[in-house]
Amino acid sequence: MIRRIALVTPHYHSGVVETAGTWPNVAFVYIAGALREAGFEPVIYDAMTMDHDADQIRAQLVALQPDVVLTTAYTPSFPKAVDLLRLAKDALPGVITGIGGVHTHFMYEEALTRHGDVIDFVLRGEGEVTAPELMCCLAEGGDPATVEGVVFKRNDVVVVTPTRPFLESLDGLATAWDLVDWDLYRFYPLPETNLAVISTSRGCNQSCTFCSQQSFWCKTWRGRSPKDVVDEMQMLKDRFGVGVIMFSDETPTLDRERWEQLLDLLIERDLGLHLLMETRVDDILRDEDILPKYVEAGMRHVYVGVERTDQATLDLFKKNTDVQMGKKALDLLNSYDIITETSFVLGLPDDTPETIEATFELARHYNPDLAFFLTIAPWPYADIYPDLEPYIVSYDYEDYNLVAPVVKPKAMETDELMRIVINCYRRFYMGKLKRVASMSPSKRDYFLVTMKLLMENSYLKQFMGGLGKMPTEIDSLLGKWL
Repeated sequence: MIRRIALVTPHYHSGVVETAGTWPNVAFVYIAGALREAGFEPVIYDAMTMDHDADQIRAQLVALQPDVVLTTAYTPSFPKAVDLLRLAKDALPGVITGIGGVHTHFMYEEALTRHGDVIDFVLRGEGEVTAPELMCCLAEGGDPATVEGVVFKRNDVVVVTPTRPFLESLDGLATAWDLVDWDLYRFYPLPETNLAVISTSRGCNQSCTFCSQQSFWCKTWRGRSPKDVVDEMQMLKDRFGVGVIMFSDETPTLDRERWEQLLDLLIERDLGLHLLMETRVDDILRDEDILPKYVEAGMRHVYVGVERTDQATLDLFKKNTDVQMGKKALDLLNSYDIITETSFVLGLPDDTPETIEATFELARHYNPDLAFFLTIAPWPYADIYPDLEPYIVSYDYEDYNLVAPVVKPKAMETDELMRIVINCYRRFYMGKLKRVASMSPSKRDYFLVTMKLLMENSYLKQFMGGLGKMPTEIDSLLGKWL
């Protein structure tokens, strides 16, 4: 019998991305909604945000007594996801396990070959139809080979069923926001209100070689209707006290007409929400004439992917942008007092201390409010992987966290690269702190809180603490303002 299904996050912490806050797993919200519609009893257990260790997870699973445990993973969280399913198998005899997410979507053969003793099923692609259909099939004693979008082992042979087509419409999908423990989720610069993550669209039609999204979505993109999106946002505010919403989309702004309609509807509803999103620099440049609508709709924090400040690497990454576009986009957003954030990818095979220094100087010139200096992660399913593979020095997926160097440049050792990357952080944020008096009051408060969190709570702290003088300098400067 299959009745209770636990959707559990791996007990993995990724460091840099957790600096801003904690947020619910939106995929679980949709899959739980679909499972409940199909007659099952889903439970969402966020072991990561609760910071539970193995003993606590075991105790929670024993208390829940699920018939099925489902988890998700991207590449650095995959080892912890395997640990979670191994623990579930040990604590719950007879439990069925499954895993989804971008890593196993591509790496299912490796996952089942190495960990088939604890992974019963890999769910590929979107899960809203696959998960309940698989559960119904298993509950009725059917053959899972008839379910599209799953992979499993049978007689030591990996069985791959046909790929499930993407959902035709993203409007009106069942959700299970009531299963979310809202006390867990906060945006640290505004901790007095709940934080939610929603998806306004799915897909990516770009060709970035270091990323996986265009391959995962087969270069397709689908947008929800503006009304469906805003109705969900209003419900989250009215029912669950949400005050901050992060868009999880890769490019929510892709369709200019739809995007402007969404902004107009947000302005009309006047929800008073604090909005955060990621988008492309070319969309910001395209939208120069409607940036006032961004502000009026509640957009307060925008991440744009600059990645590098030299054209050769941007071309290698197939960003389809030029180096000046990133600077122009950040200047535009800054002119409207929107918090700007970007990242710069370092540690490529041809990088040297001199090329990284040049990138750093231009990063400072670009003047984002927040900058992250990330080491290249060689996702094994990304287009750029063959170019990086000869220089990989670690095959431990947990190291693929954009902080630990796992690619060794030809002219540098990895410990030297780590020192240089951390020094980029130190110099960038020390420079920003020295100019904090010139910031607008809203940006200053936002920046200082984020800076303090970066120093105190980030995965980077273990590296930054080794730089000796920096924490004292930062404490001194922060003390003048906080």
